[in-house]
Amino acid sequence: MNKTIGAAAAFALAAGAAQAQTGIAIYGIMDAGLLHERGGVAGSVTRVGSGIGSASRIGIRGTEDLGGGMTAVFTLENGTRIDTGEVDAAGTIFNRQAFVGIKGKAGMVTLGRQYTPWHQALTQVGDPFATGYAGGAKNVFPDFGANVRTSNTVIYTTPTIGGFTGDIAYAFGEQAGSGKSGRNVGASLGYVQGPLTVRVAYNHKNSDIAAAPGLIPVVRGNASNKLIAANYDFKVVKAYAAFSADKGINASPLGNTNNPFGGVRPTASTDGNEFLLGLVAPAGPGNVVATLMRKNDKTALDQDARSYGIGYLYGLSRRTTIYTVYGHTVNKNGAGYTVANNTDAGSGDTAFNLGVRHTF
Repeated sequence: MNKTIGAAAAFALAAGAAQAQTGIAIYGIMDAGLLHERGGVAGSVTRVGSGIGSASRIGIRGTEDLGGGMTAVFTLENGTRIDTGEVDAAGTIFNRQAFVGIKGKAGMVTLGRQYTPWHQALTQVGDPFATGYAGGAKNVFPDFGANVRTSNTVIYTTPTIGGFTGDIAYAFGEQAGSGKSGRNVGASLGYVQGPLTVRVAYNHKNSDIAAAPGLIPVVRGNASNKLIAANYDFKVVKAYAAFSADKGINASPLGNTNNPFGGVRPTASTDGNEFLLGLVAPAGPGNVVATLMRKNDKTALDQDARSYGIGYLYGLSRRTTIYTVYGHTVNKNGAGYTVANNTDAGSGDTAFNLGVRHTF
């Protein structure tokens, strides 16, 4: 009897210890607001939008202590449109992130669908709007498609050493008969010291389509994106800057590919760069956030653009923020840059946001 009780107690203690070593959390962002757009062929559009500041999502992340300083990690993240209740990408479930990996003293390796180092540098370091709202970098920076996240990806992330961190990403194209068609390679190196944060990032992708039954091979070659981003906290204001150079087919995809301004369809740049200056300044109970951006198209078409945004973000609590943001873009020589937000590419050259963002 005593042996039975002892065994049961030992099992209970072991189960409790195992549970303590494993952590699973459900998290998410719910973001919705009124969205007014104008300046395109769609005319003046007012609607309820989802994911204006941050894409609405729900996710599951977990860790397990493997001992010896090793931890298993995973993340599954689904994007949702809370204005309609639909998944934000048809035919998918965990379309935003889906990866598993191992973390240890030497760094972390993860495998699955993940963000590119280039996108993370722009969002986390260079853009005060974090690529969201009507004033974010998406207005002129090529933060779309495979520049944002890739499937079939392996990423190694270093530990922080003397303020430095880095990562290397390789996304397999997985096209039969070709080892390079559709593959993506990226890397970044960051440094944090006191009020200063700096990160450089590189993105290299191949857009070829390999020959296969029913498919005609297409050779588009390679494209690259080079980014340097920084911010500095002066206490009274936090300043931001970002510069990206893009070269090659699909290096700089347009957010709205449906000819938003009519006339001759805009051509995505194959050689150009973007520049951003921004700030976050405390004002009353919230923060004023502002950006100035320029797109320099170095091709013969010279389809440049300028964009600016200004907004006010007020935190009702640690998890809930209300916001109002205005953005405007000026296109040159038939360029087709629209005022976007975190989820939508936008339909015109002007947009106004008024909404609420809640995290859990």
